[in-house]
Amino acid sequence: MASSPCGDGNFDCGLQIQTRSVEQTLIPLVSQITTLINHKDKLKKTEKTLRAVQRVGQAVSVAVGRFVAVGEAIAAENEDLKDEMGLACFEARRAGTAIAQLTDVSSLEQCEGDGRSTVFSDRTGMVKAARMLLSSVTKVLVLADCIVIKQIISSRNKVLVTLEQLERVSTFQEFVQIFSQFGNEMVEFAHLTGDRQNDLKDEKKRARMAAARAVLEKCTMMLLTASKTCLRHPDCESARINKEAVFQRMRLALEQVIEIVTDTRSGGEARALPVSIYAGIKDFKVKVEGLRDSLYCVSCEAVAALLEALMEKTEDFTDSAYTSHEQRETIIQLCQITRQETKQLINTWRHAQSLKAKEATDEMELSILKTCQSVSDLRRELHRVAVGRATELLKLHSDHLVLQALKASGGDGNLEAVADYAGTLNEHKEQLVETCRLLCHISGTEPLEITCIHAEETFRVIGPQIISAAQTLALHPTSKIAKENLDVFCEAWESQLCDIAILLKEINDVFEGRRGDKKTYLSLPRPGEQTTIAKLGLELCLLTSDVDSEVERWDEQDHEMVRLCQIISSMAYSMYLFTRGEGLLKTTLDLFHQAEVRQHSFSLIGFLIESVRSAIKSNESPGKDGSIYY
Repeated sequence: MASSPCGDGNFDCGLQIQTRSVEQTLIPLVSQITTLINHKDKLKKTEKTLRAVQRVGQAVSVAVGRFVAVGEAIAAENEDLKDEMGLACFEARRAGTAIAQLTDVSSLEQCEGDGRSTVFSDRTGMVKAARMLLSSVTKVLVLADCIVIKQIISSRNKVLVTLEQLERVSTFQEFVQIFSQFGNEMVEFAHLTGDRQNDLKDEKKRARMAAARAVLEKCTMMLLTASKTCLRHPDCESARINKEAVFQRMRLALEQVIEIVTDTRSGGEARALPVSIYAGIKDFKVKVEGLRDSLYCVSCEAVAALLEALMEKTEDFTDSAYTSHEQRETIIQLCQITRQETKQLINTWRHAQSLKAKEATDEMELSILKTCQSVSDLRRELHRVAVGRATELLKLHSDHLVLQALKASGGDGNLEAVADYAGTLNEHKEQLVETCRLLCHISGTEPLEITCIHAEETFRVIGPQIISAAQTLALHPTSKIAKENLDVFCEAWESQLCDIAILLKEINDVFEGRRGDKKTYLSLPRPGEQTTIAKLGLELCLLTSDVDSEVERWDEQDHEMVRLCQIISSMAYSMYLFTRGEGLLKTTLDLFHQAEVRQHSFSLIGFLIESVRSAIKSNESPGKDGSIYY
């Protein structure tokens, strides 16, 4: 479906069910109707049978009545869907009534004596009514689903408007006010898209949604610090570049969410994943093993072309500067064996065709087994190389020495040292980008491929952002906000490394046949209780920003109120990091202990913020030149 899913004339409601909730709603109805129409033609009409048929028919009729009432209420509240929804509800009610009449067979005499059409005498009528009911109910459900899509689009539009306002602000006070609104809108958007992600049937769409929402989650904090840095240092080019990159990435992620929920692309073309080696091997083996069923289902040339495309993709491994000589030689040798076995298969295949054979010969069966084994050996070696490379890199970067050096150099105002370490970070970025590309080749499922692509894009983008943030700090080494900004981008890099470790485990689980049910580790907020925790976490983050913004206005930084505010701000930020699985708080008990220790201070947050604001308005804490500054 390429057209808009929100009720235009081209919408075919009966052809595409994208969500689990719609599908699960239909299952009981399908089961009941199947019971009614799949009875035996010469079923013995006992009183017990008749009562059972009538009960099922009445249950369907009552359920349809309730369902239609909800649909009509939805139609009344949504003018643009009113006509379509009204028609679908009318058809559903009519079909439900027809089924109730056909199953009204409470007694044997009534069933046989009054000449009415019943489920026993008019099977065609029953099938027709059932089809109409399923079609109309499906249409009502899909139209109702359109309302959810419209809510997500509306929420996205509100976020975009506020995002544009944030990008144009010129004063810090205006920024704090608009960012608070932006945070509330992002919480709403996260809630709507989280529900949608969990409801999507398509695993690829769920993975893409998780990736886009992970970008939005992390970029929200980046946007806060990057914007504050720009406001504090408006003439700093590196700060401007840093900020613009965050805004651009958020817009792209918002657009991707809408592409997923509407099943369209802004350019009108479907997004195609790059073909991985795993997918190529899978397709190749299907074609080869399919020769057992038919020698003529595919051409020899097509199989040979598939093999060469597969061999070409292995060059991502053999051409890599980080692949050892021994690994490169092993891969090349396995590729050569696969070519030889495939060539032998094609020869025996052509010979069987020349004999007009109707099925694979014994010689051909042996070639099929050898070809499949050789390509499986190749896959196993590529998996070993990619996972080994990723594991080594994670160990290498576990101490985050380059990030620490960038922070230290920036804090010292040493631009030359920042440039040197920036070169090292670029090298690390390229290694990680290439490793993610290799992991994508062997990931084993399309959702994991999408996660690998997301990780590759993340490292590609965050690397330069860390460098621009470090350059800003080096130019303004005493700036607290510039330091905080660099910390946030470094945390995002470290967080992505943690995601790679989780991704590695899932890739290994798939490879070894231990695939679990967990597929949404990039998703925020999580279902259930953690949804509330995640929303509160973002609100704590906004509270931290609000407190810090007011405190930084005070000239007397050793004031007791300032000290207390800083303690509260630190606690709130720790709790925010906990909701993301980061920071010093590792368990729920840690969180409760933190809350208990600071309970009295936390109750003063609102009072302190208002007190500080009031003091500023009355000029009680002026700067050294008598002005209020930030």
